[in-house]
Amino acid sequence: MTPEGMKANLIDQFTMLQEIKKANKEENAILDYKIKTVAAKLSSLGVNVEDLTL
Repeated sequence: MTPEGMKANLIDQFTMLQEIKKANKEENAILDYKIKTVAAKLSSLGVNVEDLTL
């Protein structure tokens, strides 16, 4: 997979997880952890996740 393809895939994952978190009214430690790991991967690829956070 190309770096741009990886970025697009991770952005899709990050936004999906953000949507789930927004819809979920209860705290979910696993969801929060997944969001952090995808955010770290995006940051390592030079993507600013602050622009993507709901």
